Amino acid sequence: MQVLVRDNNVDQALRVLKKKMQREGIFREMKQRKAYEKPSVRKAREKAEAVRRARKQARKTAIREGLIAAPKPKPRFAGAGRRPGFPSASPAQGQQTAAPAVAS
Repeated sequence: MQVLVRDNNVDQALRVLKKKMQREGIFREMKQRKAYEKPSVRKAREKAEAVRRARKQARKTAIREGLIAAPKPKPRFAGAGRRPGFPSASPAQGQQTAAPAVAS
């Protein structure tokens, strides 16, 4: 695996490397190899992964053929304003004040 460092920007190169490693499944494999896995557990895991892949493929085929409805797309910026360090969607969103209680 190779990542080019452009303009001495090591942070950007590290982000690219991590993304490539994530896509290749290296982190998942490292986590699995951290401890010994019994052969029976390994077979069960691999069988479950195969079933999951087969179901996903069947679901995609059914969606493509129109047999089942496609899932609704998620809104791209649904969580805007909730993450720290990012400005909120509207300026008065987080500035709600409690109404004064009126005693009768």
